[in-house]
Amino acid sequence: MVADSAKKTDSSTDNQDDITFRKPESQDGSRVHKLISECKPLDENSVYCNLLQCTHFADTSVAAEMDGDLVGFISGYIPPKQQNTLFVWQVAVHEKARGKGLAKRMLAELIEREESADVQFIETTITPDNEASWGMFRSFAYQRSIPTEEFILFDSRIHFAGEHNDEYLLRIGPFNRDEA
Repeated sequence: MVADSAKKTDSSTDNQDDITFRKPESQDGSRVHKLISECKPLDENSVYCNLLQCTHFADTSVAAEMDGDLVGFISGYIPPKQQNTLFVWQVAVHEKARGKGLAKRMLAELIEREESADVQFIETTITPDNEASWGMFRSFAYQRSIPTEEFILFDSRIHFAGEHNDEYLLRIGPFNRDEA
């Protein structure tokens, strides 16, 4: 489902817990870096990388605030050769916002944006031992009756010289936007 852009603003609030969703801004780069550093075992990127996520990829990323604190962030982008796919790079939820379904709500926020109108698939990579990510993405797909498929995208030995776990690609879709 694509939200009516005439009625939707850049931010929305879920009244049950006063978490506000919005597109990230340049000032969020260092806040995102701090959030990710507090969400182990997420891989930390440079502050500069997080700054680019908050500016160049703002339309396909989401920041979640609660009581003025950044408590959630999803970075994503639409790959140039896959205009119908939202690739989710990283999902971070601060400890104080866990248990509220925040990750799935942020993901829904992203696919409902006007910028995602042509998105038919979500892709992400997940290591085999990241049970929280597997659970969140599978639950997101299950609740919407959207099919999934998975396979090794980056092999530990070939792509990481044995210094990082395999990264599996999880593909969710296609979406049936007429039923949403």
